Amino acid sequence: MSTYWGLDAPGVVQTLSPGASGIALTFDCCGGPGGEALDRVLIDTLRTHQVMSTFFLNARWIHANPVLADELAADPLVEIANHGSAHLPLSTTGNSAYGIPGTRNAGEVYDEVMVNQDLLHQLTGKPARWFRPGTAFLDDVSSELVRALGLVPVNFSVNGDAGATFTAETVAQSVGVSVAGDIVIAHANRPLSGTAAGVAAALPGMLAQSAQFVQLSEGLAV
Repeated sequence: MSTYWGLDAPGVVQTLSPGASGIALTFDCCGGPGGEALDRVLIDTLRTHQVMSTFFLNARWIHANPVLADELAADPLVEIANHGSAHLPLSTTGNSAYGIPGTRNAGEVYDEVMVNQDLLHQLTGKPARWFRPGTAFLDDVSSELVRALGLVPVNFSVNGDAGATFTAETVAQSVGVSVAGDIVIAHANRPLSGTAAGVAAALPGMLAQSAQFVQLSEGLAV
């Protein structure tokens, strides 16, 4: 029986491992209505500055963008992670988040994680290590199930764009204050949002102050 519902269930990683010297920029590609694009300006900005990042891909987004998914999987600057199959909050009792009903039992948790895990394995040739549920909400039992399935549930310590709703100025402020050990969440599937411009504004100053950017696999010793 679950006893916790939210962003910080037991077993969920929210920061990099102690002593990590980098910042992990993570970007969700959620798919579904209004979220099946790829923010090319954001991608180009990361590549221009040679910034490492981790992209959490949802199966809906992959099916809508097979060529773009292949492009990301082939990019050495990008690590691919699991953002679920139908972008559902991960619950064993049907809890909802932001009006989205979550999975209702362990079987649905398994499908939400593993259908996309198989798809990502086909995409990259290796199993994804990290999982973030749709909406980032999950309960304590689901967190245990994710780990039992061989993945690590990862959320964030810095909310970079609030679901791609922040203005570019606010994104720049939020991302720009990140420090070593932080995991930043933002979104790469909404090119009309302020995310790309905000990240582009933040990166030069961060790099000038010797900020280092790492993929999760480099910053997490789990």
